[in-house]
Amino acid sequence: MTRSPLALHSRFAQRIHRRFDTLLDLLPPGCPGPAELEHVFSALQTQGKNCAEALRITRQLTVARVLTLDCEQQLPLAQVTQAMTDLAEFALNVALTEALALLDQTHGAPMTPQGQRAQLWIVGMGKLGARELNVSSDIDLIYVYDEDGDTAGDPKGRGRITNHEYFAKVVRAVYALVGDTTEHGFVFRVDLALRPNGNSGPAAVSLDALEEYLHVQGREWERFAWLKSRVVAPTASVTSGATQALRKVVMPFVFRRYLDYSVFDALRVLHRQIREHAAKRSAGHPERANDVKLSRGGIREIEFTVQLLQVVRGGQFPELRTRPTLSALPRLVRAGLMQAAPAEALAKAYVFLRQLEHRIQYLDDQQTHVLPNQDHDLQWIALTMGFETEQQLLSQLDAHREVVAQEFDKLLGGPQPECKACPGNQSPDSSIEDLLPQLGETLRQRLQAWREHPRVLALRDEARSRLLRLLSRTAQWVKEGVANEAAAVRLVDWIEPLLRRESYLALLWERPNVHERLLRLLGAARWPARYLMLHPGVIDELAAADIFYERFNAQEFEADLDHRRNALLGTGEDDEESLLNLLRRAHHAEVFRTLARDVEGKLTVEQVADDLSALADAVLCITTRWCWALLKKAHRPAPQFGIIAYGKLGGKELGYGSDLDLVFVFDDADDNAPEIYAALVRKLINWLTVKTGEGDLYEIDTALRPNGNAGLLITSFESYANYQQQRGSNTAWTWEHQAMTRARCVLGDASLRARFEAVRLTVIAAPRDEDSLRSEIATMRERMAQSHPGKPGQFDFKQSPGGMIDAEFVMQFLVLSQSGAHPELLANAGNIALLERAQALGLLPEGMGHAAASAYRTLRQVQHKARLDEAASYVPTPQLQAERDAILALWQYVFMPTA
Repeated sequence: MTRSPLALHSRFAQRIHRRFDTLLDLLPPGCPGPAELEHVFSALQTQGKNCAEALRITRQLTVARVLTLDCEQQLPLAQVTQAMTDLAEFALNVALTEALALLDQTHGAPMTPQGQRAQLWIVGMGKLGARELNVSSDIDLIYVYDEDGDTAGDPKGRGRITNHEYFAKVVRAVYALVGDTTEHGFVFRVDLALRPNGNSGPAAVSLDALEEYLHVQGREWERFAWLKSRVVAPTASVTSGATQALRKVVMPFVFRRYLDYSVFDALRVLHRQIREHAAKRSAGHPERANDVKLSRGGIREIEFTVQLLQVVRGGQFPELRTRPTLSALPRLVRAGLMQAAPAEALAKAYVFLRQLEHRIQYLDDQQTHVLPNQDHDLQWIALTMGFETEQQLLSQLDAHREVVAQEFDKLLGGPQPECKACPGNQSPDSSIEDLLPQLGETLRQRLQAWREHPRVLALRDEARSRLLRLLSRTAQWVKEGVANEAAAVRLVDWIEPLLRRESYLALLWERPNVHERLLRLLGAARWPARYLMLHPGVIDELAAADIFYERFNAQEFEADLDHRRNALLGTGEDDEESLLNLLRRAHHAEVFRTLARDVEGKLTVEQVADDLSALADAVLCITTRWCWALLKKAHRPAPQFGIIAYGKLGGKELGYGSDLDLVFVFDDADDNAPEIYAALVRKLINWLTVKTGEGDLYEIDTALRPNGNAGLLITSFESYANYQQQRGSNTAWTWEHQAMTRARCVLGDASLRARFEAVRLTVIAAPRDEDSLRSEIATMRERMAQSHPGKPGQFDFKQSPGGMIDAEFVMQFLVLSQSGAHPELLANAGNIALLERAQALGLLPEGMGHAAASAYRTLRQVQHKARLDEAASYVPTPQLQAERDAILALWQYVFMPTA
């Protein structure tokens, strides 16, 4: 290979060319990968080199090649780090194979109690685990074996030792082959300090011991270390899936089920310790201060920024569980945890800083991140990175560092938002007693009960101090009028059962804007507090800057869920329980976003209903798709299946907590179709209604299916159409046709949807005797009134005469009796729009339809507000008199035309 004067400025490259000049051409052209590494290693062994020698020479040739390609041809960062990762994996697999073979000769194979060979896994941590390895990096390793036991001994039964002893010997043998420095150098510096109990812990740990350690002793910073963990050897165990047992131990430790803002403080402490260590190293040595990894705005701050967001939300967003930094950034953007512009800026800074770090290491093959203080070295680095002068390089470095530092400080490292009520020097031994004089009477009485509350007393000092600061800030905001006392009391009620989950306290303290938004939400009505009690994890949605300015997007919702499911599929975690919880978390978060916009006055009642209805449609669509994929009886790629929504969902008037009135149909000629689709519907209903640790999705009512509760759970579309269109002896009742006025096909292919709409229009527009229809609907309304007797002097804005039910029955009568002559009434457009149309068509006197529509809208708003505040559905009769009169006039005109 032709020598490059630019690459040969590196003292390391000079040494390699002097020492191994005749061997350089053993490495095939291009960036080395696994095949090239195997080729060189085998060639060296053919020449008589032993395993340790061949590995070291392979390493020197590989790094020299990468150096040349990087400095001469600007090799992309991903290829550089992949080449180094391939080298590490290759070396570890070779060394492990050699070590196991050697020890098996002396001690026999390590065996489990079940008589199987015990397996050892070499876990790569940090940049090795993330496939981001530096050109002169150490490799952080942890050795884990699957089960304790004893070795089989040699053929004569001698040399038996415990598996623990055996694997400890393996670790030492692997280190000798990879980590020892000999006349040929080393392969990789090896660091085992990340193993359980650090350097004082055993060299290899059993899976059971690791699980116990992580559960009992695992520290917060270790979660960040294990985030990037990956089994790198033996390759066979990775490809066979045998390491899933290890993953099941590690994942719950790294990613918690609930929001996890408690890691902020842990990462601050770790970052401060690293900064202090770097400061000590540079004390008296100013040349060490310019560290591209550890200094302000360096590589470590990018990694911390990304990893913090991954750990906080990775339990809920499985797609965030990726190891490489550059892979995680766009996923954070997609999850709404970072804006696109800063993510792109961090990615560019990361690439620049890593490339700079590599050039620093190319100089002498040293594990350093400090810019050289020799001008000629700095000039060489600038030239190899495409800059004409070192000043241009340093200027670009400063710009990237500033961007990184600003993003890091914004998330973690900067000063905390000021608050009059939350001084940072509050003593940890402050008590609730000290807070009481600041509080209003109701809140004071509520908190007095906390003085001896077991959950409060059990808090760690740090968590208790955070709780007191939160309460103090809340009291200050109540005093300033930022929040009302009802909000503060509801906040206390919400926090009390969650005190053991300290991450919620951390979230509210770390994010004052979330704390303030939460108080506004709690102060506006009672139902938000109840929803948060059921689903506390949704509170993190309040951190999104644009939460109040967006609307629900069904396409994005479904795409995000499919993306998350694929992430679970990729890690083998897509069991049914995980998918059920994934659906529930996503649904609860969307309901909460709509609720927050609603309470803030950003949505009308109609918009709230539209968004909740669209959410239900999307949930039905994606749940059906996932259930079909898991259905053992599924006989085609996609089901020929439809869901017809009635009632509130059919009319796109869904409210918080509404159940879904559904009818299921299939349109499949397969002989086994009834059995197959019945199984699908049972599975679908179970997925929607079963309560998991994350709650449920919807209650399902199927009473509107043909023949009601006595009918089949699912019917063919042909049978459904015949039933509705009065074909045969078994046909629909008038009240079922009333329900058809608000029916809607929410799932099915285009053909099925069109056929359903044709049936609906035929049913609605069918000729009817107007007097008989009027009498039948009036009788049904009378029965309903008898089953909901009103209270004297009270107006129930739904059930009382002049209430919403009257307007709905009037509209159903007009649609069923007049749409044959007036097709404008056929559309499922909602009662308000249809009342206006009826007036425009001359079916109602001028002004009557508009007055009734306005009254209906007002009653919906009043009903919505009452439900949000969990208030009664009635008011004293003097109230809402104008609205009541408008709807009574409508009723009398339509149902008592001769009165």
